[in-house]
Amino acid sequence: MKKLFLDDIRSIDMVYPKNLEQEFDIVRTYDAFVRYIQQNGLPDFISFDNDLGLDSDGKLAPDGYAAAKWLVYESGLDLSNLKYHVHSANPVAAKQIDGLLQNYIQHLKTLKEK
Repeated sequence: MKKLFLDDIRSIDMVYPKNLEQEFDIVRTYDAFVRYIQQNGLPDFISFDNDLGLDSDGKLAPDGYAAAKWLVYESGLDLSNLKYHVHSANPVAAKQIDGLLQNYIQHLKTLKEK
């Protein structure tokens, strides 16, 4: 099972049991997230942080919500079987990410039932 961990600071063992570390690949930025999926395909599971720090110009970097939006609106991938978890400490952003993915996945499943 391919798992992806999007977070700019945390290590996997800060969110999941230490014995699961080797199951995850880590990406630290929005750009690395997009590149990883373009090169490796959609993982079976994605763990999202939202706030991804600053970019190289010192400006707010694209966040986990931007990564989720890329998956939904730009990737062209079938997300109907995507499993995910939002581990962000930002409760508003966590709800945004979860709501976007949950609604889109439900929409895809509804389309497949027709």
